[in-house]
Amino acid sequence: MKSIVSKGKTIQEAITNGLAELGISREQADINVLDEPQDGFIGIFGKQLARVEIIVKDSVTDVVKTFLENITEAMKIEATVTTRIEDDILIFELSSPKSAGILIGKKGQTLDALQYLASLVGNKGQQKYVRIALDIESYREKRKRSLMDLADRIALNVEKSRGKHALEPMNPYERKVIHASLQNYRNIATYSIGDEPNRYVVIEYQREQV
Repeated sequence: MKSIVSKGKTIQEAITNGLAELGISREQADINVLDEPQDGFIGIFGKQLARVEIIVKDSVTDVVKTFLENITEAMKIEATVTTRIEDDILIFELSSPKSAGILIGKKGQTLDALQYLASLVGNKGQQKYVRIALDIESYREKRKRSLMDLADRIALNVEKSRGKHALEPMNPYERKVIHASLQNYRNIATYSIGDEPNRYVVIEYQREQV
């Protein structure tokens, strides 16, 4: 964690000088006041400048990456972590070909839990909320494509039968995928029923209004 000691005629000046030297904003730093300014004898002799310690906060990326590395190490799982930003979402991708199944868990439950914890850790002390997503071996993209294919197949069957079909319980993200993928079907309506974690999507035929 990088830090410097900065001086100034006032505490605020010392802080401003230090932030400028580091090239960071106030929100990116922790500040400790080391010495208050003193005028000294007759305003000259023994005059003391204000001294502050400015500590650069770890970035959200660094904090979350360290958290994920520590938790996988504790689980005795070899994994590498890479990051990228898409649509203002900070995405962490874990690569662990041998242990992906353990990290993903049944229906992605372990992955969802890790993502929730990563978001808590990354946003602790942040003034502005950072959207954080976690993926393992591109599981979420593969799952998304699978859900879209499933939704299309069921929607076609529902149109033929003019009935309805209830899907298995899904998390909010997966339900959103189903709703979005079928929104352009003219005779198909989708809605969610039930309480978490057993909330599920119903795909139902709707006669076109004349």
